[in-house]
Amino acid sequence: MAKKDTEQAPEKAESFSAVKFFQGTKEELDKVVWPSRQQLISESVAVVAMVALSAMLIYFIDKFFGWASGQVFG
Repeated sequence: MAKKDTEQAPEKAESFSAVKFFQGTKEELDKVVWPSRQQLISESVAVVAMVALSAMLIYFIDKFFGWASGQVFG
């Protein structure tokens, strides 16, 4: 079979430019919608509360299975 003529030449890689990188970074950060202080605090409290609840649940489940295995194998 013959090769297809649709193959494209590889593109040249552009060299790294720190100035362009920081300009692009600043442009992207300008697009970010930052939360208000109140929203940040309330959502942070919600995350900490859920982590604490999850940790307590795992602790109590671990204690239960430890007790249960002690009853069966002890």
